[in-house]
Formats: sequence, structure tokens, C-alpha cells
Amino acid sequence: MTALSSRMATLTLNPALDLTVHADGWRQGQVNSGQSFQLDAGGKGVNVAAFLADWGLRVTATGLLGDSNPAAFEALFRAKGVHDAFVRVPGATRVGVKLVDGEAQETTDINLPGLAATPQALAELGSRLAALGGDHGTFVLAGSLPPGVEADFYARLTGTLRAAGCFVALDTSGAALTAALAAQTLPDLVKPNIHELEAALGRSLTHEAEVLEAARDLLRRGASLVAVSQGERGALLVSAQGAVRAVPPRVRITSTVGAGDAMVAGLVSAHADGLDLAGAARRATAFSLGAITRLGAHLPSRTDLDAFAAQVVIETLRQVEKT
Repeated sequence: MTALSSRMATLTLNPALDLTVHADGWRQGQVNSGQSFQLDAGGKGVNVAAFLADWGLRVTATGLLGDSNPAAFEALFRAKGVHDAFVRVPGATRVGVKLVDGEAQETTDINLPGLAATPQALAELGSRLAALGGDHGTFVLAGSLPPGVEADFYARLTGTLRAAGCFVALDTSGAALTAALAAQTLPDLVKPNIHELEAALGRSLTHEAEVLEAARDLLRRGASLVAVSQGERGALLVSAQGAVRAVPPRVRITSTVGAGDAMVAGLVSAHADGLDLAGAARRATAFSLGAITRLGAHLPSRTDLDAFAAQVVIETLRQVEKT
């Protein structure tokens, strides 16, 4: 790999402090007892940066971060060896509450709104991204857009970064994903879940053939890999090499927080290592399994990840051309 392509950056415009509360058997509308809680620096791009750093890659994390409560983020970046290039903005970074029911193996999310992005903050962030583009070959654009950021922000940034020769991965939803998939230049890697993809395309994808055709249409328009996560059914990955489904083994879930972010990190690391489609599917699923077996954005050892990867079932899917 070149010096340019070996460095990675993640962008998180709407980070959050994740308050994870373990309350087995909790009931809505009742007084519940919790067993434990944990506060972690989070946000999709922050999590991806942490996972990539755990794998041993050189990572820079940037975005917008409230200047009144950055300590947890700064501690995470120091511990992981992630370069902190966040733009500090006035105010407090939002809190996201995760209610984990270990008995039901379910996590309920309550996401509070983020800080509004001012034109000044976005201008400073633009300058920082331009500087990073000079020596970072991979960019991961992840998470929701805060107030003050136009829906086509990721779409425009993708065009700029890809024109500069960077590999771009995108993991977002809603209007931001719709705009990105409608743009002239698509990201190299797109990782929606099935519901996000349906919403972005404006149609239901009931059958596997419909999902495959939607993914292949994105490939024809410039994407190189489309990964559609489908919960316990696993993930469907489509590239020029073909299409596969990665079916994970059953594991004891500690928390589902960050599982999708770990999958993105696995796919990005697989791209960096030049893995084929099946290898990328195993790597990404192993990262996701590693994430859900522990709290916070932390991967287990490579030995454990290799063990997870070996248990992933890869199914090759037939793609039918349109007539």
C-alpha cells in the first residue's frame, strides 16, 4: 500500500456520549431496576475509528465535537492511538441512551438531538477535511447529520474525495442516504440495512432478487461494494465479483451498540488488505460479532476474531440479469 492509502479518516458530524443501562426484563411505563451502566464516547464514525485502531490501522477521527464535555472522547482517542482532528464547537455533545435487556437480548435506543452546526464550524471542518485529504487515502463518512447541515453534505463531500482519488465508505440513513444514492458520484462502499435502503430508494425490497438488483444498480452507477445488513439473516454483499450472504453463528449478545459500525470497519480493513468478496464478508461479520460480545467500541483479540470468521457461513448467490 502507498503512504497515502494506508492512512484512514472517519467523519462524525453528530457524535454522542452513549449511556448504556443494563436493565434485564425492564417494562415500559413501569419503575424498573437497572443492574449497571456505562458511559462511552460514541457516534458511528467514532466507533469505526476505534475498531480500525484496534485492528492496528492508522486512523484520524474528525467531525464536530462539543467543547463542554469532550473528556470521554479525548480519553478514547488517547487509549486507541487515534489522531484527534475534531473541530470543537460551543456547547455539549448529545447523549444517546441504550437500554439493554439481557434476558430478551434486545437493545432500545433513545437518541437526543445534536448541536446545531454553524456556518463557521462547517467552514473550519471543510478546511480540516481538505488538509486530511492530502495524506489520507480512505474516508469513512458515518452517522446522522446535525441541524444546520444540508441533506446533500455527504453527497457533495463524496464527489470531492473521490475526485481526489480517495476511497469513500458511507454509512448513514434518511435524507442523507437518499441524496448520496441519487448523486452523480456514489461512494465506493455503501452499507445500509435493508430498511434504510428501501427508504432511500423509495420502494420495498421484499425478495432477495430485488435487493440484489438494487445493489447491482448502485454498482453500475459507480459503487464498488454494497453491503446490506439484515439482522440475524446476516449481511448481503454485492460487488463486481458477485454476491454472497454472510450468515453469522449465534453468540451471546452483550450489546448490539456499534455492531453496524464494526461491520463497516471490517469492510474497510478488508479493502485495505485486498481481500476478496468472501474474505471481506467473513472479516466484516467477525468484527460485528466481536463488537456485540462486549460493551463499548472494542474488538477482541485477533485470535478471537479469526475464530468468529471461521464460523461464518458464506452462501454464494446467483444474480439474474435484467432482460
